[in-house]
Amino acid sequence: PFIETKYAEYMLKYDSQHGQFKDEISHDESGLVVGGKHIKFYAERDPANIKWSETGADYIVESTGVFTTTEKASAHLKGGAKKVIISAPSADAPMFVMGVNEEKYTADIQVLSNASCTTNCLAPLAKVVHQNWGLKEGLMTTVHSYTATQKTVDGPSGKDWRGG
Repeated sequence: PFIETKYAEYMLKYDSQHGQFKDEISHDESGLVVGGKHIKFYAERDPANIKWSETGADYIVESTGVFTTTEKASAHLKGGAKKVIISAPSADAPMFVMGVNEEKYTADIQVLSNASCTTNCLAPLAKVVHQNWGLKEGLMTTVHSYTATQKTVDGPSGKDWRGG
């Protein structure tokens, strides 16, 4: 998180896994332009300073990996967001997984977690297996895209854009 738009443009345009981006991509002072569509870009370290009410965004997906508690993610509400969905496990926010426990969601909840990518892949399947045949224990392996702490070879670096 917290990289400049120029750097984000470069990383999207030249990715070592996916190759060169096929569509037009550029940046300006407020975001990225991808295929002619402007994407607002924030590198603000305090979510309370983002004026969500001015953007028309009611639902914010908090995916920096930095604001994973209810208190920290609630900073988005100060900027005008109505709901915040944390895209990672949270120590204290209510956690919902579609196909498992979404019926427990109530409209008064402002900050919630959608658990982890692993949980979203495994839990619905495990629920069905358990309900139909029983499940005593299991072992699984996760292979997924990079995260803030699991770097790619050409991930963001404060030094050289590709050399690290």
